[in-house]
Amino acid sequence: MLFRRRARMLRWLACGRLGPVWIWKALLLCVAIAFTSQLLGVIFSKSVQPPAGSIFSTPDAQEPLLGSCQPHTHIMFLKTHKTASSTVLNMLYRFGEERDLRFALPLSYQLGYPLPFNAHRVKGYRGPRVMEFHIMGNHMKFNKPEVEKVMPADTFYFSIIRDPVTLAESSFAYYKEVAPAFQKAKSLGDFADDPKRYYDPRLRNNHYARNLLWFDFGMDHNANFSLALAQSGEAMIRQTFKLILVSEYFDQSMILLRHALCWPLDAVVSFSLNARQQKPSAIGGMTGSWVGKAVAVTGVNVRSGHSQAKIPLTEKQREKLRQWNALDWFLYESFNRTFWEEIDRFGQVQMEQEVSRLRMRREELAQVCLRDGGKPVEAHRIRDENIRPFQSGLVKILGYELQPGLDNTTRTACLRMIRPEIQYKDVLDAKQFPHSPAVQMQTEQKSQGLMLAASGSFLRQDSSRAGERLVGGEKGRRIVEKGERD
Repeated sequence: MLFRRRARMLRWLACGRLGPVWIWKALLLCVAIAFTSQLLGVIFSKSVQPPAGSIFSTPDAQEPLLGSCQPHTHIMFLKTHKTASSTVLNMLYRFGEERDLRFALPLSYQLGYPLPFNAHRVKGYRGPRVMEFHIMGNHMKFNKPEVEKVMPADTFYFSIIRDPVTLAESSFAYYKEVAPAFQKAKSLGDFADDPKRYYDPRLRNNHYARNLLWFDFGMDHNANFSLALAQSGEAMIRQTFKLILVSEYFDQSMILLRHALCWPLDAVVSFSLNARQQKPSAIGGMTGSWVGKAVAVTGVNVRSGHSQAKIPLTEKQREKLRQWNALDWFLYESFNRTFWEEIDRFGQVQMEQEVSRLRMRREELAQVCLRDGGKPVEAHRIRDENIRPFQSGLVKILGYELQPGLDNTTRTACLRMIRPEIQYKDVLDAKQFPHSPAVQMQTEQKSQGLMLAASGSFLRQDSSRAGERLVGGEKGRRIVEKGERD
């Protein structure tokens, strides 16, 4: 009897004062859900943020620090040959990919080169203003009316040039098996002594042997030089292009470009792509030195791209090459003078400070990203085919290996900085056109066939450059004491 009374009392307390049992169960379930949600929220927030220790989460990587300007996202880069243009294109690829911008990509690997550019060479192009393209930068022979069909009206146009003599040295090394004029010559000096002996303007790919910059800008490279013609070509370029960079002063060029585009510092920090092997050793290793935009990191130079020792040009031969490439030489002198006028307006002290900062950042990233502190290695030593540069012609293209043990955020950013041009184009192509058949390059022969398609020219451009030191010169013209720059 007593037991029954106590049982009824407990039921009354549970139901009357503390509530039904199901309410308690529901309350406990809500508490459990809330705790789980909070825990998952913490985990998720950590997963989408850069790791605290990532070098790419620093202010240099995240903030333009250039006042109230807005970054340019409509950009046309005329990718000239043998001028460090592949390294510049890598910067554009990285910037656009990180921000999901749309690229005006070629149907293959060049925009119809060496034929004048036509808008229908752009993959996905369906007519003017049908689709917004943000960045255009693959090789083309410039044709402004057709480019304007693809790119918006507010597009920022820029390009890069190089001393025609050192450009000729690099062009001879890369295109000797392609340009008939170079094929016949024993050496560049031999060609320089009497260019007309080897050059036939009617033969395909001989544009690599004369006024190559003038040709890339869309003009007749075989035209006889006259001051009126040269000035007309210069005026056309100035009217269209807001900035012309100079390969010999690559770091200063990057500072001017960064300010013109209002980009963060890391967007213009890069490693030298397509550096060439100087000379193979008996055991397949390397002798000599290295070159690159990362000269501040490695402190090294590169010289000839031949497997043979290079015979230096005489001053007389260098002068003959300037005369042979007179239209290019006129452009180089004019825009080199303008380049230093821009730096004078920018401020020499500020330029020195920003160049120093750029080089320090490059060294910092090289130590984090690259194995052995950034020393380029032969392609066959690179195990990951996604970052192994393709080989073709007489020169051996070098690449990089990533530092092992990087966190995902850092590894992704580092990978973008060293990914070769051809592979990077394929990555972007697959993102923009996910339903298109993937580009397959299963053998080296096939990859070379793709690179030589249509124009018979190499797609991979050497962007190696040596260290520089100002040694004097008249106002408006700076002279560089340097090794070769490609």
